[in-house]
Amino acid sequence: MEWKKCYLDVILVPLGFLISIGYHFWLWYTVRTHPHTTIIGINASGRRNWVAAMMKDNDKKNILAVQSLRNTIMGATLMATTSILLCSGLAAIVSSTYSVKKPLEDTVYGGHGEFMISLKYVTLLSIFLFSFFCHSLSIRFINQVNILINTPQDPMSSLVTPEYVNEILEKGFLLNTVGNRLFYAALPLLLWIFGPVLVFLCSLTMVPVLYNLDFVVTSTNKGTMDDVNQNRDFL
Repeated sequence: MEWKKCYLDVILVPLGFLISIGYHFWLWYTVRTHPHTTIIGINASGRRNWVAAMMKDNDKKNILAVQSLRNTIMGATLMATTSILLCSGLAAIVSSTYSVKKPLEDTVYGGHGEFMISLKYVTLLSIFLFSFFCHSLSIRFINQVNILINTPQDPMSSLVTPEYVNEILEKGFLLNTVGNRLFYAALPLLLWIFGPVLVFLCSLTMVPVLYNLDFVVTSTNKGTMDDVNQNRDFL
């Protein structure tokens, strides 16, 4: 009897997760193989050049470097604060006995048992906690870059190099990206409270939205790449 109530949750929710995970695996593969067709790859290349330029002419650009990194830290701090506030609210809901924990019963599909309701809130709580953890680590790495990028260059020392600073900065931005994606993944789970059908539909909708945000392949870029390949073949 319980299976008849929860079969939509068992089928549609994992299927929505698999769609999202499959898209991000494909994005990771594309970033590794064709980085300049993605926003992530182009931004990473730009940050590499930016770090080298800031450290090369640090006397004139040190304030610009600090301000740019400060803006990034403020964004990560906002996301970390939002995540931990949502965690506090969800923890209060899980530990309470108010009617807000009860489902909408006959108005939604899926399981309405106490176990299923607890599973929904605990899953949301876990994702927001991981998002907070990633943003906190991101702030830590970017704070390190904030100091190291203004370190005077010593010709006799090769410890603090542009490559080393860029590696730490990339770790910070990678954790920031992971934290943001976990935060986005919580949106379908929020709709899980109203039924598993909305989770599946929201996961399907987010894939084309994220694709338009992650990829920069246009007809102009494609034509340019074709011209480059033709010239290469000609040579």
